Amino acid sequence: MNAAILEHVNFTVDDTKATAAQLCELFGWKIRWEGDSMNGGYSAHVGNDTSYVALYSPLKTTAPASTSYEIKGGLNHIGVVVDDLDRTERKVKEMGFETHSHADYEPGRRFYFHNQDNIEFEVVSYA
Repeated sequence: MNAAILEHVNFTVDDTKATAAQLCELFGWKIRWEGDSMNGGYSAHVGNDTSYVALYSPLKTTAPASTSYEIKGGLNHIGVVVDDLDRTERKVKEMGFETHSHADYEPGRRFYFHNQDNIEFEVVSYA
């Protein structure tokens, strides 16, 4: 039996189209699908041919939680592997986001950032 493969994760965001455009720019992803979705909201699936991030914007959003690490069932961060960590970090900073928690470790390097919806991303390179 083959191991299971993670296909997608799903986030609620304030602006699906803006967040989708950011992820495409940062990670070279594409919009696989977008359209109207549940409860009058709007969704987009952004990623590559095998996995994606589902983004959902309801008609009315609430303020993001200050941290997910203290909420049972909270999604703490999403890890994304890139070929060029320095180039990706420059793009993140150009978009106005602050990077933090840089680390060099065996077998790679990483940094973290929070987007406008307070979703934390861990960006890793094994190159």
